Amino acid sequence: MQSTAKYLIHADLTADGVVERSDVVGAVFGQTEGLLGEKLEIHGLQESSKLGRIDVAIESEGGRSFGELTVASNLDRAETAVLAAALETISRVGPCEARVEVRRIEDTRAAKRREVVDRAKELLVTAFDDQDLSSEEILGEVRESARVADIEEYEGLPAGPNVAEGNAVVVVEGRADVLSLLGAGIRNAVAVEGTDIPDAVADLTRERTTTAFFDGDRGGDLILKELRQVGDVDYVARAPEGKSVEDLGREAVTDALRSKAPVESAQPVASVDADGGTVTAPEPAETESEGTPEPTDESKAESETEPEPTDESKAESETEPEPTTDETLSVPEHAAELAGTGKARLLDRENEILAETDADSAFAALRDAEAVPRTVVVDADVDQRLLDVAAQRGVARVAGPRVGDVTKQPAAVKLDTFDRLQQ
Repeated sequence: MQSTAKYLIHADLTADGVVERSDVVGAVFGQTEGLLGEKLEIHGLQESSKLGRIDVAIESEGGRSFGELTVASNLDRAETAVLAAALETISRVGPCEARVEVRRIEDTRAAKRREVVDRAKELLVTAFDDQDLSSEEILGEVRESARVADIEEYEGLPAGPNVAEGNAVVVVEGRADVLSLLGAGIRNAVAVEGTDIPDAVADLTRERTTTAFFDGDRGGDLILKELRQVGDVDYVARAPEGKSVEDLGREAVTDALRSKAPVESAQPVASVDADGGTVTAPEPAETESEGTPEPTDESKAESETEPEPTDESKAESETEPEPTTDETLSVPEHAAELAGTGKARLLDRENEILAETDADSAFAALRDAEAVPRTVVVDADVDQRLLDVAAQRGVARVAGPRVGDVTKQPAAVKLDTFDRLQQ
């Protein structure tokens, strides 16, 4: 069933003793029996071919056992997630105490879709008899080939060929955005690849005249906010509201960059109200562009380099510190109080404590909280599970002493470490 399953559950197992595969399988069946009701009983699911066999790879060393469980599922996403969570309730294997942690749930169809796309590309080139192309199509293919060939790396990040040199840089979100700008002749763009701004980009913004060019949505607002906190932004350009930079054509990219505004006057595209709804921000004042001559290819390549801003204007663009009062602690102060305690706090928009619990219970406390907190401060490594539930509940910020096993940073959640908060 592995080859036909929709999902594969991958879980890690640790046991405080020597155990074998049969002990693990027995624990899975025994300790989940009756837990989820008849509909999600493992025996019944296997008989109906909705669940595959439980594959176990186990090794023992130094009196302990380590292994991996793989379970193939043809259930839907929600049912597969519930079953995966049930595996984490296993506390003993044979005579030994044990722990099971789900590492990831693999969508096998994604790999098949990639194979379909790759094969479709081959067929598009080789399988059709009519290979006649118009002049426009020929030019388009040549331009696209040149655009992709031009993309390079700067400190391991997707970038245009002019980023390493010159006195101006355009900061965008991802690789597709860099390609979009290359197609418009902008060759000095670099991608941050998410909301956790790399140090290389932050340092680059302090050395160059920097234009931030992000999507016209809340995700773009959040990336811009973090970039302003860790770097030095001079100008802001945005895609039209609700659109992505990667979706813009050559003319739209050029228009957006020509209409860039000083960072001090930049307005967010959207904000979130107290009830969790999205509120559209007012349109920023239009910049004077009438009578501006069309830029040359050379000026486009340098992304309209502007003079370096004065120290005074840069200082005005720095993010204001969070307000504090005698009665209310700031987020950094909450972090300082929690450091070393093994506790976690859920905070409202005014940084008042909604709930305080053990750090190990932060996931459950956030998942079950009646009032959605704005910030979660936890004295433990911030892992993928906590970030995912924070994104699902609408939390804006999560802070911990360290970042643990995080493979995908939710765009809507700002992730801070205690050290960064105290800077």
